[in-house]
Amino acid sequence: MAINLSKGQKIDLRKTSGESLTNFCVGVNWGAIETKGLFGLSKKIQNIDLDLSCILVDDQNAICDHLYSPLYRVEVLQQFGLPKGKLETVEGALRHTGDDLQGDSGGDDGLDNEIITVDLTKIRPNVSQIFFFLNNAGSEDFSQIPYSKIRMYEGTPTRVNSVFASYNVSAEGQYVGKQSIIMGKLYKRNNEWKFSAIGDPTDDTFLGQTIHRIVKNYL
Repeated sequence: MAINLSKGQKIDLRKTSGESLTNFCVGVNWGAIETKGLFGLSKKIQNIDLDLSCILVDDQNAICDHLYSPLYRVEVLQQFGLPKGKLETVEGALRHTGDDLQGDSGGDDGLDNEIITVDLTKIRPNVSQIFFFLNNAGSEDFSQIPYSKIRMYEGTPTRVNSVFASYNVSAEGQYVGKQSIIMGKLYKRNNEWKFSAIGDPTDDTFLGQTIHRIVKNYL
């Protein structure tokens, strides 16, 4: 049975069989904003472009690799001292499926919009933390978005074999004016990987601000 995480909860990456979870997907699913027209006879769908990203941090608390959209403008990233976006880490341990520019319409389809595949056996020994976060490329805040969820599961980007853990972020008052969320992190302790559900909304309007925030406040 999948673990339903709550904010601040930490879990070991061990399956019920006792085996360590080493190959899995981290997926994020979210909904487009749907509003009904006059007398409910029509429906307007507002696409939502969220971006799932992650940074890898070494045991000296320095960023040593990253995954975020190559569509981010290089000149803007450079203002934050960040390199161009990419969809695969140096050693191939993490891979991103690419941008979803819309979100689900017509309700939750049960599939993840953006996914990062993880192979912990390929991660360099000096990597100690991997932070996952969401940024809205538009102007909507998270209180307007129907839902956003993160889950860890065994399978592939197109097939879910077994969900290990899930963490639901609902549209709540605390998300008014917030356009990014630090979702959670993988971290290594005593040479074992664990996961922490962070779930902190922020005022950031750009990915570079979120990365600087993580470096300043979460390391």
